[in-house]
Amino acid sequence: MKLSHFNFNLPEELLAEFPAENRDEARLMVINRKTQKIEHKFFKDLIDYFDEGDVMVLNNTKVFPARLYGNKEKTGARIEVFLLRELNAEQRLWDVLVDPARKIRIGNKLYFGEDDSLVAEVIDNTTSRGRTLRFLYDGSYEEFREKLAELGETPIPKYINREVVPEDAERYQTIYASEEGAVAAPTAGLHFSKHLLKKLEIKGIQFAEVTLHIGLGTFNPVEVEDLSKHKMDSEEMRVTQEACDIVNSAKERKSRICAVGTTSMRALESSVSSNRTLNPFEGWTNKFIFPPYDFSIADCMITNFHMPKSTLLMMISAFCGHDLMKKAYEEAIQEGYKFYSYGDAMLII
Repeated sequence: MKLSHFNFNLPEELLAEFPAENRDEARLMVINRKTQKIEHKFFKDLIDYFDEGDVMVLNNTKVFPARLYGNKEKTGARIEVFLLRELNAEQRLWDVLVDPARKIRIGNKLYFGEDDSLVAEVIDNTTSRGRTLRFLYDGSYEEFREKLAELGETPIPKYINREVVPEDAERYQTIYASEEGAVAAPTAGLHFSKHLLKKLEIKGIQFAEVTLHIGLGTFNPVEVEDLSKHKMDSEEMRVTQEACDIVNSAKERKSRICAVGTTSMRALESSVSSNRTLNPFEGWTNKFIFPPYDFSIADCMITNFHMPKSTLLMMISAFCGHDLMKKAYEEAIQEGYKFYSYGDAMLII
């Protein structure tokens, strides 16, 4: 498969600027790989496709307010700083992206907050847009993290061409988010409401939680025609023994295992043993799934509608089958489904 196989024309008006009014009332396209049939439903109809003992694997990562705006010393130029990952808690070192990048050099200081209560010094140029910052702050580590949370805003994707609104802090987060560390939401999970989760639980559906902290690498454009030459950024992840027990016993009794989102699927596929069961894992993954690929754990998945040429679309193609995926996307565009983070959902069975 080549990069050009994943290109398509996406009308701009289908990019979702806002989420559906109610989480579980987004639209849901259901794709049956066996029959090749496509159905149009609402997300809350998901419950009709699962039975007692089936397992849903959720990514419980929590988005932190990763986007800060500061001013450069002397010039006062406004600089956007996007926190990517903490390198050293004690020294308050962070890998960040800065915009505009050309204005920021090693040794520059940036000031944040109306009272300049947080200062950062640029100590390294890691990549063209990336920098390493050392934050200078007098208080304790806990107070420093509180200050970051207070000054930061919800990192909704750049394509959403509007100001961040207070509702974003809640809606760009799954209701089961518990492990802070992501700079982007696992968007398939955004459609679950408390009510729907309760109904699934009453029906006997089990939930296994994994953690994969989504970095911006997931959205990095693929710039090589030969997909085998693309390198994914590493993302931190954890699969507990408890999650393994839930998933492996479902596999044994031949119940359905559903990965909620591409990140849950990557976590599962990064922790597979040689006999195709799930192993506990804590560390980093840079697994890139593209066709052809043999999936070991999940036999169905929930996902949103992805951008042309994205690594997420490539995984969907590997799971769904390329021709069926193309047909589904053509139908989604025809039917006016909303795409990307706040968009509609797809269930592939």
